[in-house]
Amino acid sequence: MTQAFDVVVVGAGMVGAALATGLGRDGLNVAMVDRAPAPDFDPAAAPDIRVSALSAGSERYLRTLGAWPHILDMRATPYQRLAVWDETRHPLATLIPRTLTEVEFDAAALGASHLGHIVENSVTQQALWQTAGAESLVTVIAGQSVSTLEQTRQTVTLTLQNGQALEAKLVIGADGAQSRIRDLAGIGVARNQYNQQAMVISVRYQGPVENVTWQGFHPTGPRAFLPLHSAGPDHPGESWGSLVWYDAPEELARLKALPSEQLMAEIRKAFPSELPSLTHIDACASFPIARQHARHYFAGRVVLAGDSAHTINPLAGQGVNLGFQDAQCLQAMVKEARRAGDDLADPTWLGKYEQQRRPANRRMMMTMDLFYHLFSNRIPPVHLLRNLGLGAARALPFARNRVARYAMGIDEELPVIVKQLAARLPGIDQL
Repeated sequence: MTQAFDVVVVGAGMVGAALATGLGRDGLNVAMVDRAPAPDFDPAAAPDIRVSALSAGSERYLRTLGAWPHILDMRATPYQRLAVWDETRHPLATLIPRTLTEVEFDAAALGASHLGHIVENSVTQQALWQTAGAESLVTVIAGQSVSTLEQTRQTVTLTLQNGQALEAKLVIGADGAQSRIRDLAGIGVARNQYNQQAMVISVRYQGPVENVTWQGFHPTGPRAFLPLHSAGPDHPGESWGSLVWYDAPEELARLKALPSEQLMAEIRKAFPSELPSLTHIDACASFPIARQHARHYFAGRVVLAGDSAHTINPLAGQGVNLGFQDAQCLQAMVKEARRAGDDLADPTWLGKYEQQRRPANRRMMMTMDLFYHLFSNRIPPVHLLRNLGLGAARALPFARNRVARYAMGIDEELPVIVKQLAARLPGIDQL
């Protein structure tokens, strides 16, 4: 038996579940399909090792979906400040003291109460599953993957692993960087694997919840601290945090193999003095990082959103924010197509979606690559250049705040100088 829907969303992570909720609220009959069951939330458990820095723009979107109160009912940590600096040890560093090149973004300078929230991915996903499940027009199909996809001029049919068939006017692939929907639709990708990997470490530290997140840039990659919530009555006076350590794959493999006591000693040696006093390591994991961009955002009745369409260097935690921007734009285009009485897969509307989102996603890719190339080497002129750049950012608060407002989702355009520098990076023309 075949079930008919207006839209089938494949992938119920943060972006997919947001799309399913939004389209259901807009009056479309939606199926949300995911091979995994709904994520659990245990308030007494240690935090999820995967976290994201949700921007003010993402917060606004999640509020419109009704998910933000659910997130706050679980846990989210606002941060008011973001600091960056260069940690490279080099003779030229003596020419420019770090105090002159450390750049801090402050919410107060932007007229905002906070820059964003650090939220566990599973918390955001669970909140969006709640909102999707509460929509009468959204059917949640969990524990099933897609086996086949067949398109005709009028419909697209998905066959699930259990043999169930779903028919729709439009299929949205939101099933991640290794998207099966993208492959079944025959959409290729341009991919650039970085030489680094990222290790994420869940820790407890002594003291109250901090209101600042920071990154120190090393030639092997940045090392970052993200504050999380209080550790609760079981660990009085302690808070949870997340550390991110970028380095060569073999170095991270060595670190992961160490006992907790030795890994703690390595962290204390490698991280700057700004790191709070750590008391416990709960978990660590590493993953490769790559820049990836789909050749097209849609093909026939299949359209991509989030990591299925693009992945970026996670230097500033912007991946999910870009995905939510995709979701808002695609939801608006599908709503307009329906209002106009057009086919939901009309290439005019899907083309408008790609025309809006591809340049915006490419700009953020270029910006993250600009940081990657500037900070991932020891060449003296480049070292001097980046310190001069950080010094200029410190001295020019207007430009600095323009970048911050863009990252927060307040402004839609990067400063011209940033776009010009990023456009000169190798491989950008392939995006």
